Amino acid sequence: MSSYEQPSPSPAPAAATTPAAPTARAISLIGYVLGISYPLLALSTGVRGIYQLLFRDDLTKLGPALSILAACLYLIATRGFFTRTPRWWRISVASLGIETILTFVVGTLSFIVPEVIGSTAWRHFGQDYGYFPLFQPLLGLIYLLWPATRVAFGVKSNE
Repeated sequence: MSSYEQPSPSPAPAAATTPAAPTARAISLIGYVLGISYPLLALSTGVRGIYQLLFRDDLTKLGPALSILAACLYLIATRGFFTRTPRWWRISVASLGIETILTFVVGTLSFIVPEVIGSTAWRHFGQDYGYFPLFQPLLGLIYLLWPATRVAFGVKSNE
């Protein structure tokens, strides 16, 4: 080999060339996005709920209480994304499941009985937050239930 020739690169690992590799990278990216976006959503919904609860007498108290509940669920899910243990995996899946159900229930009720639901993070399926409260828990469940994520959390052995 002459001095100006570079050695040929070593072949890529088999896992990187398999068709599942782009999917695995996409799922991993979803985990990073969720780990960043969930605390931001928790902060915004929590501050909004506390402000409405303390300073807005014209609103029903159910809306701010639901926003504070949403913020708590977001914080639980955030902790679960970063604490990779089977226990926190189960807690996060439960939190995201409850969040998904409440998003659909409160979102639906906000169209049927808006005066009862009031202003909350889940009103109109999260319309005030760009619908993040609607699709974020679904992405979180996809991420946590993905086989590679389950292995990383120690929930499922690598088969």
